[in-house]
Amino acid sequence: MLLPRKPADWRAKLPGSEQLILWFLVLVIALISIAPLLRLLWAALAPEGSLDLTRLLRLIASRRVSEAAFNTLWIALAATLIAVLLGLLAAWLVALTDMPGKQSWVFAFILPLMIPPQVTALACIQAISPSSPLFDLLRVSGLAPAAGEQPLYSAGGIVLLLGLHGAPLVFLSVRAGLRRVPAELVEAARITGASPAYLLFSVILPLARPAIFAGAALAFVASVGNFGIQAMLGIPGHVPTLITLVYQRLNSLGPDALPDMAVLSLLIAVMTLTGLMVSQKLGGSRDVRVVGTPRHHQQPLGRGRIAVTIAAWLWMAITLLLPLSALLGTSLTRGFGQPLSWATLTLDNYATALWGFPAIRNAFFTSLWLTLLTAILLTLAALFMAFWISWQRTRLVRLLQLSSEIAWSLPGIVTGIAAILFFLKPLPLLNISLYGTVWIILAAYLSNFLALVLRPTLAGFAQIDRALDEAAQLAGAHFLRRMWDILLPLAAPSAMAGAILVFLTALNEIQVSVLLVTADTETLGPLIIALDEGGSATLAAATGCLMIAVVLLFMGLATLLSSRLPAGVLPWRT
Repeated sequence: MLLPRKPADWRAKLPGSEQLILWFLVLVIALISIAPLLRLLWAALAPEGSLDLTRLLRLIASRRVSEAAFNTLWIALAATLIAVLLGLLAAWLVALTDMPGKQSWVFAFILPLMIPPQVTALACIQAISPSSPLFDLLRVSGLAPAAGEQPLYSAGGIVLLLGLHGAPLVFLSVRAGLRRVPAELVEAARITGASPAYLLFSVILPLARPAIFAGAALAFVASVGNFGIQAMLGIPGHVPTLITLVYQRLNSLGPDALPDMAVLSLLIAVMTLTGLMVSQKLGGSRDVRVVGTPRHHQQPLGRGRIAVTIAAWLWMAITLLLPLSALLGTSLTRGFGQPLSWATLTLDNYATALWGFPAIRNAFFTSLWLTLLTAILLTLAALFMAFWISWQRTRLVRLLQLSSEIAWSLPGIVTGIAAILFFLKPLPLLNISLYGTVWIILAAYLSNFLALVLRPTLAGFAQIDRALDEAAQLAGAHFLRRMWDILLPLAAPSAMAGAILVFLTALNEIQVSVLLVTADTETLGPLIIALDEGGSATLAAATGCLMIAVVLLFMGLATLLSSRLPAGVLPWRT
C-alpha cells in the first residue's frame, strides 16, 4: 500500500549558511576585484565602446610612453639582479652559516621591507645632504657630490634603492628554500670530500632554484610597482617610468586622462604578469624534487667568522643606520641642510606633526582605522575562504583564490586605476559614487591585500585534521557553529599572523592609495611625498620618523606574541 507523499518543507529548499556565506564572498570579491579589473581592461581596449587597437598601439608607441616603459623594464631588471645577489648572500649567512647574532641581524635586514619606501628614499636623500655625517665621509674620500647635486636623483639611484628594498623579499624566499634541502644529500657530498664552495654551488643552490626564481619574481614585481622610490627619485631626476607617468598625467588632467591611464596600467600589469610567468618557467624548468629529511645544517665560517660578522653589521650600518640617523637628524633641526647641534636642536617638527598640523593628524587616524578595518574584514574572509580552499576546492572556490592572487600580484597603482574606473560613476540602485571618499580606498585595500592574509591562514588550516569538522557535522552542528567552536580557535594563530602582516603593509602603503586620496581622505603614505614636494623637508622627516616608530612598535608587539604564532609566519623571526 502506497502512502501519500508529504509536501516538502519549504525551509529545506533554502540554502544553508555555508552556501549563503560562500555566495556573499563571491559577490564581494566580484565587486572589489574582478569587476574593477575587467572595467580596466575594457577602458584600455574599448574606451568608446568598441575595440580600438589602433589608438592603443599609437599610445604605447609614443615617445614618452615608450621611454617610460623602457626605463621601467631595465630599472626593474637591474634592481632585481641586485636584490637577488644581496638576498642570496643574506640567506646563505642566516640559513647555512654559524654567524652569531642572526636574530638581530635578520630583524635589521627585514626592517626596510616594513618601512614605507618613500620614507626610505627620503632618508637616503637626506643621508647625502651636506649636513649628514655620510657627506663628511664622502668629502674626505673625495667622492662627495658637487654643491646642489643629488646623485640619487638618477636612474642609478632608483636601481640601488629598489635593489635594497627588494633584497628582503629574495631573502625570505631563498631562506625557506634552503631550509628544505635534505640533510642526507649534504652529508653525502661532505663524505665524498666536497669543499664548502663546491657544496654550495653544485648541491645546495641548484636544489633551491625554484625559491631563487620565486624571490626574483617578487623583487621584479615590487620594483615595477614601487611608487614611493620611483616618485621621490625619478620625478626630480627627470627619469620617467610608467608608474610616475600615470601619477603625473592623472594629477594634471584629472578623470579625462583615465582612458589613457588604463592603457598604461594595463601595460604595467602585462609587464608584471610576464615577469611572474617567466620566473615560474625558469624556476620549474628542472625537476629538483628529492627524497630526504629537511634538517638544519651549517657551514662553519672558521677563522673568517669574526670578519664576516663585522662585514655584515657594517653593511647594515651603511644601508640602514646611516640613512635613518640622517632622517632623525633632519627631523630635529630647524631647517633642512642645517647640521644638528645644540643651537639647531628642536622638537618643534614633532610637535607640529602631532598637534599643530591637522592634515598629518587626520591622515594618521584615517590610515589607522582604515588599516584596522581592512585587517579585521580580510581576516574573517580568509578564515572562511581557507575552509573551502582546503576541503571543498570547487571551480568557484579556485576562481576566488585565483582572483585574490592576481590582485595581490598586480602593482597597487593598477588596483587604484581600476577602482577609479569602476567606482567613478554612481553605484546602481544606491546612486552613490565612492570616488573621492574613503570607501574607495577601503575597497582597493580589500582587493589588494586579501592574498596576504589568506596564505598564512591556509597554512593554519593545513595543520587541522578534517575529521574534527566531519565529527561535529555528524553530531548535528551547523556550519557557523563548527567554524566558531572548532575551526576558528585552531586557525586563529595563523590568521592573526596574516592580520599583522596586512596591518603593517596597509598602514604605510602608498601604491594603492596615491591616486585615490583627496584633501579630506589623505593617508600617511602619500602625505610624505606631499610634504617633501611642498618644501617641508623637516616636517616630512619628523612624520617619517613617527611612521617608523609605529612600525617598530607593532613589530615588537608581534614579536612578543610570536610564541603563540606558528613558526615562520613572522618574516623577521629566524
